[in-house]
Amino acid sequence: MKTVFAARSLYTPLEEIPNPLVFVENGVITDLTSRSVREIPANTALIDFADAVITPGFVDIHMHGGVGLDVMQASEAEMPHLGKFLAQHGVTGYFPTTVAAPIDATCAALERIANAIDAGQASTKGHDDGNAPQARPLGIHLEGPFLSHARRGVHAPENLALPTVALFDRLWQAARGQVRMLTIAPELPGAMEVIAEAARRQVLVSIGHSDADLNAAQAGVRAGARHATHTFNAMRPLDHREPGILAEVLTDTGVSADIIVDGIHVTPSVVRIFLKAKGIEGSVLITDATAAAGMPEGRYQLGTMMVDVKNGMCTIDGKLAGSVLTMDRAVRNVMEFGRWSLQDAVRAATLNPARAAGLTQRYGSLASGADASFTVLSPTGDVRKTIVQGRGF
Repeated sequence: MKTVFAARSLYTPLEEIPNPLVFVENGVITDLTSRSVREIPANTALIDFADAVITPGFVDIHMHGGVGLDVMQASEAEMPHLGKFLAQHGVTGYFPTTVAAPIDATCAALERIANAIDAGQASTKGHDDGNAPQARPLGIHLEGPFLSHARRGVHAPENLALPTVALFDRLWQAARGQVRMLTIAPELPGAMEVIAEAARRQVLVSIGHSDADLNAAQAGVRAGARHATHTFNAMRPLDHREPGILAEVLTDTGVSADIIVDGIHVTPSVVRIFLKAKGIEGSVLITDATAAAGMPEGRYQLGTMMVDVKNGMCTIDGKLAGSVLTMDRAVRNVMEFGRWSLQDAVRAATLNPARAAGLTQRYGSLASGADASFTVLSPTGDVRKTIVQGRGF
């Protein structure tokens, strides 16, 4: 069935189309134009969002869970419930993200997540339950075990491991090749070989949880790393004489970088520094959300750990441990903290993560041939509707 979606404006996000018409058939955009150049054909269903803005669906490449569900513990049957929650906040695709855990437990979790990804790819309804859209898991982000002990955050030290191609391959096989992103500390012995091998397999290699000096960070980029994980957090601090990993992350235009813009992990003034350094092309928004997102204060699972949630903060023994941030809130915070336009803030939550992760054929931008997965926002960035593969209206 053909459906046409209309609104006041649309961000592709590289350009704005006033009075857009989005033609959708079988979950795919077949045409994208404006009312000024094309009329709506007779006998075509029209969904008009009035004064709203249509944008690509948000893509979260670093999140651990929500609504009480942890991605390493949740069953395949529970994952759609998480997807529904994410869609309520504008997300149409995401990377379930692991934490450092015993290798056997990690492999078991990777198998469960891979099952959920396969189920989503097999579905022609975007994990649809009636008309309730559900964000799809698009690939796995391995955050651990190849992390620095000095910058491990709350990751248990006994679950960290030195990087080897053999261990990476074991995790890859458990995930049935669904690993799409890897966070690794480039200063670790063996890191260069793993970075090169992961990049060869088209994995987005991200440097993070790292105490690297500038030379080690640059070596990681030369080996194939192209991204940085939750910039400033779990990284050697910036020093004006020994700038370390942050100098590479903030100044290399070939490296994109993500950041948790909840006002807790990074203060708003430093968020502005980040946004100016990486610009509208290199800035990526993530949530690093835990199972506590969308839930009341209390104690929640994070991999094999438990986090305490109070006053909007997730902590383990007083250390920050993920967040309760949602992607729509991150977009609005970027507008507030960085004084960015809605269009630019949306880009950091859509095209930029999709481009970094190699997903742009179907996600991150709106164009003919792309998935009809998009978010409908108010002019101030509040989510009004989320459409997944043409459904959800």
